[in-house]
Amino acid sequence: MTTEDLVEVERIKQLKARYFMLMDQKRWDEWADVFCEDVIIDTTEEGSPLIHGRQAFRDYLPPILENVTTCHQGHTPIITLTSATEACGIWAMEDMLWWPKGSPMEHLWGLGWYDERYRKDADGEWRIAHLILRRIRVEIDGQQVGLGDRPASGDRTNAPS
Repeated sequence: MTTEDLVEVERIKQLKARYFMLMDQKRWDEWADVFCEDVIIDTTEEGSPLIHGRQAFRDYLPPILENVTTCHQGHTPIITLTSATEACGIWAMEDMLWWPKGSPMEHLWGLGWYDERYRKDADGEWRIAHLILRRIRVEIDGQQVGLGDRPASGDRTNAPS
């Protein structure tokens, strides 16, 4: 890897750090800017729809997480530059979500991986072009559940995060 390659990999790591921070801080307009206009979001394994486009994802996720306190973390990224303007990466992830008292559930804890593709747009900024989230463990209110045991689509627990 060249020094320039390492700089580009670091820029992608910073992009993903913004993704987590801006989502947890509910800064949705800034958060949306981490995605390409034509992004594909695949969290279908969790019962969410396949989402096409930045604006569609911007419209979908904020209402689900509106009153939810969240903490998302990404770990041990493996990032590969595939061209001067494209890259792919895998991140181990952990997320914790707390719903307000009186909600059908209070806490969700999940572990898994993000499998992503990145593209450097015309403005020279890296953005997420394709995001797949697959969890390997989910606990709701301290009880492990299989992904098939989670409430049906439309319930707040299907939030791709």
